[in-house]
Amino acid sequence: MNQSAVTTTPVSDGVRQALEISLRGVQELLPQDEWVKKLARSEATGQPLRIKLGLDPTAPDIHIGHTVVLNKMRQLQDLGHQVIFLIGDFTSLIGDPSGRNSTRPPLTPEQIKVNAETYYKQASLVLDPARTEIRYNSEWSEPLGATGMIQLAAKYTVARMMERDDFHKRFTTGQSISVHEFLYPLMQGYDSVALKSDLELGGTDQKFNLLMGRHLQQEYGQEPQCVLTMPLLVGLDGVDKMSKSKNNYIGIAEDANTMFAKVLSISDTLMWDWYTLLSFKSLADIAALKAEIAGGRNPKDAKVMLAKEITTRFHSAAAADAAEQDFINRSKGGVPDEIPEVSVSGAPLGIGALLKQANLAPSTSEANRLIDGGGVRVEGSVVSDKCLKLAAGTYVVQVGKRKFARVTLA
Repeated sequence: MNQSAVTTTPVSDGVRQALEISLRGVQELLPQDEWVKKLARSEATGQPLRIKLGLDPTAPDIHIGHTVVLNKMRQLQDLGHQVIFLIGDFTSLIGDPSGRNSTRPPLTPEQIKVNAETYYKQASLVLDPARTEIRYNSEWSEPLGATGMIQLAAKYTVARMMERDDFHKRFTTGQSISVHEFLYPLMQGYDSVALKSDLELGGTDQKFNLLMGRHLQQEYGQEPQCVLTMPLLVGLDGVDKMSKSKNNYIGIAEDANTMFAKVLSISDTLMWDWYTLLSFKSLADIAALKAEIAGGRNPKDAKVMLAKEITTRFHSAAAADAAEQDFINRSKGGVPDEIPEVSVSGAPLGIGALLKQANLAPSTSEANRLIDGGGVRVEGSVVSDKCLKLAAGTYVVQVGKRKFARVTLA
């Protein structure tokens, strides 16, 4: 967390607690002293602060890495502040250049509409829908028109725009920058003007855009918002940020058993970062649990607690309990209660061909590799002979720790 801004404003216990919650897990809170003043004013007047999070619906669903900022929104929501979930249906038409080394292709209005519906439905698993203001930035961006757009563009210089890291890199390396990309940070900043936000949240890659909102609010005579950035969640591999392209993610729409098992697969070290960024446990409770682990308690106990909390959030407590039992059964070599039923033909059939036909292996050669590695079981027994042939009948076949099928061979 950035510690450069030190709070000098005298604060009450309530404001001090709110500041502690605000700072939990953050990368930067800018300017911190201004945020404390806003909190103190809110406490004195009873007027909730307006806290904005904007998301462009660039994909049909989200993973738990996206929920890091949503969790922070929920924490601030629980303090009594007004959270605004802003869907960037207009800015999606431009395409966010943040972190890009090429022009991002814009989405069609049809894609945006479908993705936006899914985004909010999934975000509502973290935020309290009854206390969330949902807005679309087309509300004020489209009426702005050509005249308004020109007036807005006059409030920022090309020189300052080129200070932006991704634009600067692309320019110096001779990669193209389309003029419309300059409009993206301007339009995102104008969202803050339209919403009169007191605080805007985002990932570390959004810092330039968030500060643009602060600048434009000043240009339009408003009190500038504060800016809070959250770290990007490291994925299952413990190396790269969570990403579908890296296949190190947990989708919040994944089934409970898969979600639970994936959380348990992370390292003991990464687990504590996930606790800070994803858990709703207090920092005191997390510190106490960490002390117990340091004192000799099995780290797996803490990981199971985290897996159950996350699985409960996106499914239910009953589903989390069932996922835990399913994981135990699989670990002991047991068979889950529900497994796919598959029918194949050609008895007697070699085990490699059976695995391929049952979609338990992509090819016979891959099936043989799995057998060589001891990763195939039939009726609970490890298969060691690649030449094994099975007669007609029904068999429970297991590949690896988590893939099962009840195969009927005719």
